[in-house]
Amino acid sequence: MNAYQNTIDYLYSRLPMFSRIGAAAIKNDLHNTQLICEFLGNPEKKIKTIHVAGTNGKGSTSHMLAAIFQKAGYKTGLYTSPHLYDFRERIKINGEMCTKDFVTSFTDKVKPLIEKIEPSFFEITVGMAFDYFASENCDIAIIETGLGGRLDSTNVIHPILSIITNIGWDHMALLGNTLEEIATEKAGIIKKDTPIVISESIPATKQVFLNKSALENAPIYFSEDFITLTAFDNNWDTASFAFNQPLVHLVNAPLFNPNFSITCDLPGKYQAKNLKGVLVAAQLLANMGWKLTDKNIQEALLSIKASTGFMGRWECIQTAPRIVLDVAHNEHGIKALLDQIATTKYNQLHIVTGMVKDKDVDAVLVLLPKKAIYYYTQSHLPRALSATTLAEKGNALGLKGEIYADVNQAIQAACDASAKNDLILVIGSVYLVAEVDRSLFKN
Repeated sequence: MNAYQNTIDYLYSRLPMFSRIGAAAIKNDLHNTQLICEFLGNPEKKIKTIHVAGTNGKGSTSHMLAAIFQKAGYKTGLYTSPHLYDFRERIKINGEMCTKDFVTSFTDKVKPLIEKIEPSFFEITVGMAFDYFASENCDIAIIETGLGGRLDSTNVIHPILSIITNIGWDHMALLGNTLEEIATEKAGIIKKDTPIVISESIPATKQVFLNKSALENAPIYFSEDFITLTAFDNNWDTASFAFNQPLVHLVNAPLFNPNFSITCDLPGKYQAKNLKGVLVAAQLLANMGWKLTDKNIQEALLSIKASTGFMGRWECIQTAPRIVLDVAHNEHGIKALLDQIATTKYNQLHIVTGMVKDKDVDAVLVLLPKKAIYYYTQSHLPRALSATTLAEKGNALGLKGEIYADVNQAIQAACDASAKNDLILVIGSVYLVAEVDRSLFKN
């Protein structure tokens, strides 16, 4: 076995992983992360960063921003989680994963500290990302939180700008049982004198953000105050988003003319909310002196997948029948996905789904359409809800379907039962999507 695989096995087996065991892996303070950063010489202080939090949309937002900076010619770091296929997806520069040699050498370097303080998997990967971006002299690094914000391991940075995408029901056992409590945790990324963009808000959360921004003297920008979606057209691989954008009130020299259209290769209708936050952020960043032009922003948003390697958001991997992968897994995400489906033409809908135990499964299932045919399965993690239990819950709600041992068997069964104009949707868990063997379903 090679050195890299030994290292990955060590990280996976030695450190508590949220993806595998859930809440037991979470450390409820920043102490270990601070110790790791100190051990590394505080690389997080040597790089300029943008911090992104939110219940849904933070991955899409982070990749959009990374694509924009890359297109503008900046050496751009991107830290996201979880990964789908390769651990190194978490740590990229200009769309390229960090090297296997770096992962191995970094882990060897910090092993004495690991043995001493017993950090979580996430705490170590955050330190790894900061160390990589600093050592490679990145111009900017986009840092996505894991979950929450206030006590998230990434929250040791002092960014040049922060974004909170939205607040919804997820991780309530860790973040709180009201939207205000969850918003308070996410608002923990708001830093002193640092601009904060809110991509989507509701009255219950807006005041939380206003209070925190006032406390920190942080200029706050609610994207709905500056930009409105006027039209949407889904073309499967891309979508066009028409906006009325009076951003002349936001910056001295606006990038765009009012009434413009963006073509984006993340074609989910729900991406409109993320795009609004990103476009407001781009205006602010341009006003700070970053050379972001209307041309490179337009080009970047048309090639997010190619430039950053982003996967799993309304991603079509086969055309006849059409198979779409989407990592939607909570109430807010599923509602956005159903809005997208309503704009989509198909014959029969087939839904392949598997979830994890610590989600509000009932809240998701009750939203799903009864006219779809269901294929219940599960990912291969201790956290996974058994397909049998999920099927029992679904069938009791009128979501009729059968049980399959893994996601690829379930997708194949859906293909066998589908006409070429049908739509097969794979949803319910990031970890379920991660187990899809894309090579089996191309046509």
